[in-house]
Amino acid sequence: MAQRQAMLDAVGEQVGPVRAVRTVRDLDADGVPVRLYQDGADPATPVLLYAHGGGWVLGDLATHDGLCRLLAAETGWAVLAVDYRRAPEAPFPAAFEDIDVVIRWLRGHGQQYALDPTTVAVAGDSAGGLLAAVTARRERDAGRDLAAQVLICPVLSPVTDYPDLGNEWLEPQEMTGFWDAFAPPGVQRHQPDLDPFLADPAGLPPAVIVTAELDILRDEAERYAARLAAAGVPVIATRYQGTFHNFPRKLALTHDAAVAVAQIAAALRALTRRQ
Repeated sequence: MAQRQAMLDAVGEQVGPVRAVRTVRDLDADGVPVRLYQDGADPATPVLLYAHGGGWVLGDLATHDGLCRLLAAETGWAVLAVDYRRAPEAPFPAAFEDIDVVIRWLRGHGQQYALDPTTVAVAGDSAGGLLAAVTARRERDAGRDLAAQVLICPVLSPVTDYPDLGNEWLEPQEMTGFWDAFAPPGVQRHQPDLDPFLADPAGLPPAVIVTAELDILRDEAERYAARLAAAGVPVIATRYQGTFHNFPRKLALTHDAAVAVAQIAAALRALTRRQ
């Protein structure tokens, strides 16, 4: 697919030189490819399970390698990036199934990689933000609470009535196309696994939600932050002014990217200290 290759080809220009971390390993998590980033030497490191963005159609471990490296270096947490199956070849619920497999694998095999499977947070950018938010709710419903959820410019509603902000990074018709690929005709979109607003937010893990002023997904993410806060969920929600959709991945294009990663890192470090 030409769009996938174009996103990959743009990594050098958008992300720039990547941060060196102590260990980067490609692993097989019971059939799902994952990449594990570890920068510290703690024998039991908390884990940030990461779902990449790209409209559930684009993106992979390579496009998000720079961001995951920086997250591992700045947070002190291990980052476990999931190479979930993508639409349209594998539409909903394939990505969720892959994340479920990885979480089970992590809980069963994490200790052999110096990971602490009892302290796991979930994170995702853009379309991966939906995967992260829904995973947090599914884990809560199963009685397996996560430590936190980090949602970066997330997709959080299947309602595709987007404002036109004149932003080339994500346009309304593009996002509508991503939804059509991920949840094609015949899939009921108004269910909690595709519309987190339909789920009870009480008892969800603490959230860090990053939004961008010029992002068509800004309003739905900020409504979700307000919904969590109203239910008593601790929330840090920050709108970065003058910037664009999914800016934290594009480390070479804006200083705000590093600032947002530092904010996420501070929140996760504070969470670790409280435990």
